[in-house]
Amino acid sequence: MEVPLRAALIGWLASDATLAGQLNSVTEEVPSRTALPWLAISASASADLSTKTERGREVRIALELHCRGDQPGSAADLVSAVEARIASLPRTQPGFRVVALNFLRARAEQRAENTRSVLLEYRFRLIAN
Repeated sequence: MEVPLRAALIGWLASDATLAGQLNSVTEEVPSRTALPWLAISASASADLSTKTERGREVRIALELHCRGDQPGSAADLVSAVEARIASLPRTQPGFRVVALNFLRARAEQRAENTRSVLLEYRFRLIAN
């Protein structure tokens, strides 16, 4: 269920008009030649969450946003838009349903040449359809 969730999440984020107008790329891995800003899945991991009667997985996904800005809050609006879109992910997906979606943590850092990186980590609890 981890791979279908990754695909569903990337598709959901990429189809948002607000994000599409602000991001040059929304991908499953770091784009090789894309101008900032972009958003990508940096890592994911899953563990069994099955019950006696249903197959399930707990999937943790970390998304990384790369953008420009010399002020600490320069990425705040974009991060808020990403968080809002993730929170609105339809709970029923082909092959599974999301029974819980939780924000876990974020990390932001200033990098060289006026760039910023923001890492957002989420936990998804899934049950097979």
